[in-house]
Amino acid sequence: MAGYPPGETPPGESSTGSGAGPYRPLTRGWGKGPLVVICLVALSCALFFLAYAIMLNI
Repeated sequence: MAGYPPGETPPGESSTGSGAGPYRPLTRGWGKGPLVVICLVALSCALFFLAYAIMLNI
């Protein structure tokens, strides 16, 4: 590595690819399930703490 100026790629690394592979668009359909589960958990936590706050004030 000492024989190459800064910014120049040595020959051993110039042939390696990025490894990204071909472009494949994301498939739709499975993403709604986890989003619904997260929203339900957040809503149930909010309702629990709301009910807890109301019970403390009574």
